[in-house]
Amino acid sequence: MFDKICLILVIIGSLNWGLVGLFEFDLVAWAFGGSTAIISRIVYTVIALAGIWCISLLFRDRTEAGD
Repeated sequence: MFDKICLILVIIGSLNWGLVGLFEFDLVAWAFGGSTAIISRIVYTVIALAGIWCISLLFRDRTEAGD
């Protein structure tokens, strides 16, 4: 379950970066009051930690991951 939550957060982060790259629109900053707002920084940090966690998915056996 934790792996799926992290994957969802990574997907949200990648969609946000896609919006930044294509349209110069930061959805997280827009939703939470700017990129320097404390809640935005928390969201950015949680998404980054989820991305770091997902690195471990690359090195797991498929049987260990539950597939």
